[in-house]
Amino acid sequence: MSDDAPYLPRTAAPVQARPAPSWAKKKPPKSKASNRPKVTAPKYPAPRDPHQHAQKIAETVIEAWYQSFGGSSIDVPLGTVAALALLRNIPGLADWILNLQPHELPQLFKEIYLGHWINRPDLIDRAVRLHDWAWDPDPDPQQLRAVHAVTNRAINTGLLDLTGHDDVWRRSEADVLSPLLTGLRHKSDKKWRGEYHTPACVTDLMANITIDKDFTKPGMSFREPAVGSGTMFRSVACRLRELGLDPHDFHWYGNDIDSLSAGCAAVNAIIWDLGPNCFIGCANSLAPEDDYAKTLTEARDSVKQRDTAVDAATTIAATRNAIRLLDQISTPKENASA
Repeated sequence: MSDDAPYLPRTAAPVQARPAPSWAKKKPPKSKASNRPKVTAPKYPAPRDPHQHAQKIAETVIEAWYQSFGGSSIDVPLGTVAALALLRNIPGLADWILNLQPHELPQLFKEIYLGHWINRPDLIDRAVRLHDWAWDPDPDPQQLRAVHAVTNRAINTGLLDLTGHDDVWRRSEADVLSPLLTGLRHKSDKKWRGEYHTPACVTDLMANITIDKDFTKPGMSFREPAVGSGTMFRSVACRLRELGLDPHDFHWYGNDIDSLSAGCAAVNAIIWDLGPNCFIGCANSLAPEDDYAKTLTEARDSVKQRDTAVDAATTIAATRNAIRLLDQISTPKENASA
């Protein structure tokens, strides 16, 4: 830890409130099969241990993916669960999602990721491998059926009950993406990559030992050169909150050489609310160059792109509104009365 690490100046967030996404405002289109029965989320015996619950979710999702012949692109089921984990579990949401058709799911996932991109473009850009597939203009129907199976299985196993809480304490009880990522990877692939995620019981113990209230002060930095899906950050954030400290008051720097792991850590940073000073990079921490400087530069670029896009959208909306007002003013009264 150090208390002299540089931080990224944050650009002011857009003033105007973002309208609710389409999936939150209107009902999904009716299926051609009008007599299809409505699906509801079943009651399930959720494990008492949140880590066991996360493991159970991973096992059922992996089973659903391969039983549905989803293919070898593990970023697709991983990105599906990551998107659902970013949702807050409002009443009726689970049932609404369960009644969506396979071809309707990519639009849902795109709007989830775009909604968070407005606030943290750097983290969503880092997780691009988890959601890039949803923008495919010509998706594979079989893959969509597998995504549909994964979505249903994740919700029915209680994903939203684990990650959908408004209370960040509850959202931070477990890392859902770590067991899913390691379970989807082939044994030989994990061995070649040297990818072995540290168990939560170990990271919790390390955090309890190293994070001391008398020593840990706001402004300090936590650096993880092999961040994986961010499990160590989760444990540290939980420990800080136990001590009455706010993770937003600290700086978080995490690197991982694997882009999928870095993407999972970026999504988890949002779920666990690590704050505005959390930066995740995809880089080799053993390289001689300063990879955190590269991470900060990429984060700044993401913020600039977000601001440019928001400014362009605001200009377009204002122009359309002005044209509409001009049309109303220039319309003859007799035509308006007619």
